[in-house]
Amino acid sequence: MAGTRRRGAGRGRPTLEEVAARAGVGRGTVSRVINGSPRVSDRTRVAVQRAVAELGYVPNRVARALAADRADAVALVIPEPETRLFAEPYFSDIIRGVGAGLADTDLQLLLTLIRTPKERQRFADYLAAHRVDGVLLVSVHADDPLPDLLERIEIPAVLSGRRSAHESVAYVDSDNTGGARAAVAHLVERGRTTVATITGPLDMYVAQCRLDGYRDALRAAGREVDPALAVAADFTEEGGRRAMRELLVRRPDLDAVFAASDVMAAGARQVLREQGRRVPEDVALVGFEDSAVARHMDPPLTSVRQATEEMGRAMARVLLEEIEGAAGRTAVPPRLVLPTELVARASS
Repeated sequence: MAGTRRRGAGRGRPTLEEVAARAGVGRGTVSRVINGSPRVSDRTRVAVQRAVAELGYVPNRVARALAADRADAVALVIPEPETRLFAEPYFSDIIRGVGAGLADTDLQLLLTLIRTPKERQRFADYLAAHRVDGVLLVSVHADDPLPDLLERIEIPAVLSGRRSAHESVAYVDSDNTGGARAAVAHLVERGRTTVATITGPLDMYVAQCRLDGYRDALRAAGREVDPALAVAADFTEEGGRRAMRELLVRRPDLDAVFAASDVMAAGARQVLREQGRRVPEDVALVGFEDSAVARHMDPPLTSVRQATEEMGRAMARVLLEEIEGAAGRTAVPPRLVLPTELVARASS
């Protein structure tokens, strides 16, 4: 019986050299078989695979990664505080999608929050040492230096969203302008005459696009675009509350609000209730994302659905192609814009 055991009592883990000896080949040949190289005959491959099975050999992933000049890791970077990470469904959906997109690979996913300049510099040093094979960057602001750093040190990267219309790094985005346009057109069609908007931070291209869509829809309906009806916030619930209070001071006659995120719409809803405004009878309300927040609001929130989890999966897919070189190092990086869809509910 002892002769049929894969590992003798008291022995350490089998080595590459032992597999080579058992298969009657060189160490390099074993390495090529384990790494899937086509430069091995079928007969040799079978012999090595049999030796691996008999000895119970498990490849050392760290050694393999070093030999291939790979880290076997991908960083998912969110330059926001923990409060936003755990309060906003957008981030959890992106993380879920990225995790699903990497599930069938051997890559380790490293979640990194960047909240201060010191943390940003520490992560930049980490990147410069090529500790990861690629980076997924979420919630990108126009002045964020990380995308440019990633380009300089030639680490594959994919952004969730864009810094501008002329983004030079690969990205996956939603049709933010079209989604916002549909939301405001819906309010106009419902007979609303004074439509306000709560935007995201305007140093983010996503917020600019949703504001553009709001303006486009008003102009298409022959309406004047009144600057007093737009207040910038920060995609948080408290930001939505502050913006709603300001809008009611500026234009107490408003009868509709398009909020550029469901979370901000939830904050706006609280203020409207506090001030005795009924939704939708007095003020119609529409959000963006169609997250769980929208479905659980009272009344349920009309919202623009974006496929956030699919965005995460698509980001992972594009990054894997970049890492493997399947996308090619062309002058134009991969660009993917996913469609949006208005989901009408009782709030409008």
